[in-house]
Amino acid sequence: MAQIYLSPDNHYEALTAFLKERGCKKILLVHDSAAPHLKVYHYLMSLPEKEGIEVVAFSDYKPNPDYEALVAGTEVFRKEGCDGIVALGGGSGMDVAKSVKLFANMTPGELYLKQKIVANEIPFVAIPTTAGTGAESTMYAVIYYLGEKQSIGDISVLPQAILLDPSVLETLPMYQRKCTMLDALGHAMESFWAVKSTEESREHARNAIRGVFAHMEGYLANVPEDNAGMLLAANEAGRAIFVTQTTVGHAMCYKLTHLYGLSHGHSVAFCNRVLMKWMPSHLNRCIDPRGQEYLENTLHELAGLFGCKTIEEAAQKFDALVERMELPVPRLRTGDMDELVHSVNPDRLKNFPIAVTLEDVEAFYREILLPEE
Repeated sequence: MAQIYLSPDNHYEALTAFLKERGCKKILLVHDSAAPHLKVYHYLMSLPEKEGIEVVAFSDYKPNPDYEALVAGTEVFRKEGCDGIVALGGGSGMDVAKSVKLFANMTPGELYLKQKIVANEIPFVAIPTTAGTGAESTMYAVIYYLGEKQSIGDISVLPQAILLDPSVLETLPMYQRKCTMLDALGHAMESFWAVKSTEESREHARNAIRGVFAHMEGYLANVPEDNAGMLLAANEAGRAIFVTQTTVGHAMCYKLTHLYGLSHGHSVAFCNRVLMKWMPSHLNRCIDPRGQEYLENTLHELAGLFGCKTIEEAAQKFDALVERMELPVPRLRTGDMDELVHSVNPDRLKNFPIAVTLEDVEAFYREILLPEE
């Protein structure tokens, strides 16, 4: 399904037109606590007076949302008689909004995760407030049910329209600025080497990697033009993983995030820095059906996208980049290793081009985390 890209110009007139064309009378606005600081939030809250479109705000969720929050959002959508959804937030906000759209036509009072998906045409606009997740261009939502990560999705929850507004990044805290950039880069890297990669996905990944490096310095300095460039790079990375899904780096990061309270991009970067250093010496374990030579060529091209001659040099460059971000390293707690290792989704292991065992995964975690005291 082709997505519509809306311009933020002229006081968001393209967004107004989209909502009116889709017949929206009352929208559910899913947003986080930072939204009231954004210009686009105030535009949305002015819709009742200026355009006659009612707005019901929902923000009762936390990062890495749990199932109960999604149920609550769905109940608000139904109770208020909403006929459209606008997601204004980072990855968690997108996950909540997608889930509400997914659950909207299901049977209330029964576990949504076990029900048959009922596709719907509810108008859905995504406005990302970070340059990282690319969630605005995927059909997947990550939620937690009984403390365990669940990935849900359907093509019907892919947002019909996207608004990339660089002004939303002006107030982004530095920690989130760093972590979301690393998440976007991680998406592009993982998609590029994924077994499920295609020429289409690789082109999106190429654009994303080039964009991250081209705009990194200005983005970290909060330069408007580079904020816009990083939003586009993150979106390209999202379009890449929509085709391929992610690999071992993301499979390992979720429990790391959950147990140690790290930002998602923080965990992803720590996982991928270890993987990237490990890959060149294990090419003989290639499981990509296109063969080891194909994988070697892929990694050689990836190195070039990093501005390096070899993948070993690229791994060193990525390692230095993560070090430069000065992200705190958690210390392994007694009893956590078994939970970490067995949290990894085997399907994501199959999408990584080199065979990885659970023993390898444990070794990766031990390299990522400070040793137990």
